[in-house]
Amino acid sequence: MGKTYRTLRKIIIALLGLPVLIIGLILIPLPGPGVLVTAGGLFILSLEFEWADRHLQRFKKIINQLIDKSMKKVREKKSLK
Repeated sequence: MGKTYRTLRKIIIALLGLPVLIIGLILIPLPGPGVLVTAGGLFILSLEFEWADRHLQRFKKIINQLIDKSMKKVREKKSLK
């Protein structure tokens, strides 16, 4: 039962995560939450697939860098006032 369960889990996660990831990638150039949907798809896939987890970690790193950069600019503007 263990091997069958793991295989079935992998298939279900792939069937749920891949469409979310594809829709997110399509939405990125369009107005809307494309980046969030893409991250959601990667999160779902990362539950079972190592490659998706690597991409999700890279995505988180880039987002955190952007947040830090934005916060730095906000602090600079506040200190100029």
